[in-house]
Amino acid sequence: MSLPPESQPVVELRHITKYFPGIIACNDVSFSVNKGEIFALLGENGAGKSTLMSILFGLYEPDKGDIYIRGKKSIISSPNHAARLNIGMVHQHFKLVENQTVCENIILGKEPVTRRFGLFSHLDIKKARKEITGLSALYGLEVDPDKRIDEVPVSTRQKVEILKMLYRNAEILIFDEPTAVLTPQEIEALLSIIRNLREGGKTIILISHKLEEIKQVADRCVILRRGCLTGIMDVKSTSTREMANKMVGREVLFMVKKNEHDFGREVLKVENLSIRRDDGVQTVRNVSFSVREGEIFAVAGVAGNGQGEIAEAIAGLIPCYEGTVVLDGRSVNALSIRERIEAGISFIPEDRQDTGLLLDNSLAENLNLKTYYKAPFSRWGILNKPLFISEADKLIDKYDIRSAEGSATTVRTMSGGNQQKAVIAREIELDSRLLVFVQPTRGLDIGAIETIHSDIIAQRDKGKAVLLISLELDEIMALADTIGIIYNGEFRHVSPAADLTTEKVGEYMMGVL
Repeated sequence: MSLPPESQPVVELRHITKYFPGIIACNDVSFSVNKGEIFALLGENGAGKSTLMSILFGLYEPDKGDIYIRGKKSIISSPNHAARLNIGMVHQHFKLVENQTVCENIILGKEPVTRRFGLFSHLDIKKARKEITGLSALYGLEVDPDKRIDEVPVSTRQKVEILKMLYRNAEILIFDEPTAVLTPQEIEALLSIIRNLREGGKTIILISHKLEEIKQVADRCVILRRGCLTGIMDVKSTSTREMANKMVGREVLFMVKKNEHDFGREVLKVENLSIRRDDGVQTVRNVSFSVREGEIFAVAGVAGNGQGEIAEAIAGLIPCYEGTVVLDGRSVNALSIRERIEAGISFIPEDRQDTGLLLDNSLAENLNLKTYYKAPFSRWGILNKPLFISEADKLIDKYDIRSAEGSATTVRTMSGGNQQKAVIAREIELDSRLLVFVQPTRGLDIGAIETIHSDIIAQRDKGKAVLLISLELDEIMALADTIGIIYNGEFRHVSPAADLTTEKVGEYMMGVL
């Protein structure tokens, strides 16, 4: 007896195995995805989720196993081949040309060409714009086709990536960590778009760490751990706790343990800070606050309200237009970035790839990036490479950084979550007086988030001053001792976290109060 069309497997992976040097990324994985469902892949950072979908998209070939698309065995040799099978993929790090328009990015490689006078090729941009406008309206993906990519926000770039798939008639849509760089409001909009795509007959494969989002949209999920399949579950009938435990192989605590204690003396003092962009637009207005020893001061706000600029000004990446940044009673305004590091500032940036890491260098070199020029790592200008490796190996083990070739791994080849662990490990191990965390758990799985939260609390309990900037309101409410709420570049309210509710913080964030 044949299955009804809507329940027929559109994708089947049978015994897929993929090796990389020193690691089995996927080990004998088998599952199927039915037509018209939202199917989720869950797992820790480095569990093999992205590798598996890269195999389906033609970026890698499996070492063992077979792929069946609509019941037919397929050897998918390239992304172009995947596109011919109506498979599309939105990668965690977008693949867009910054200085081209939205329209040009969408049609790139599939340009509509007409003939003039039967002889001359002509790019029919008008036809492309009309088709893109139609797709945008059909799936709720409103974009301006004439805007350049470097002029639009992250959420619009993601819509462009989705439209690239739809323009190529993709029926099987793969999303790799689609909400990792979005604000809570943008996440809700994206989940709505994903539902619209399913209602339009598309099949969705969703790679994510965020269990609550999976609960909202997915029908079934497969869970991977260290490259092996540990379960296929119906999402509605499975609790987030069960899914989390399957992901990490242990009981996950969803509550942060934090003891009350007295704060010490003032470590960071920001006085009347104002910041202007190069074009003269003021992004931060007259902000003042302080962070004491043993205190986590969290800045809450919707993305784009100036909180990122505050962190960058403290770290020395951008200048202060007005005001003073004081560390342990000394102004650091005139200090270079290295001088601020040596004065006692650790900085975990929002963009780990652009600001936090040298992607084409080894993991060992990245973990020693802020100490390489000092003894014992360097003497008389000669680097002690064996010490680099031994120190990196300690951090890899301590912070559970997973990589194919250990400390020799090129950082670009690591998963986003393990790149983030590397940045956090390096900055914590500097033993700085002040730690500035910007979006510290972005792209991390539930087990890694639990570990990083514990690390932040541990630094607080050691008497370090912690400045936390996060778009995750639950994270702020769980970790903060004091909360400053920013709106339109100004602090609207500062008070002990115990005096605030999630609802009240949300109202301040939206400018209601």
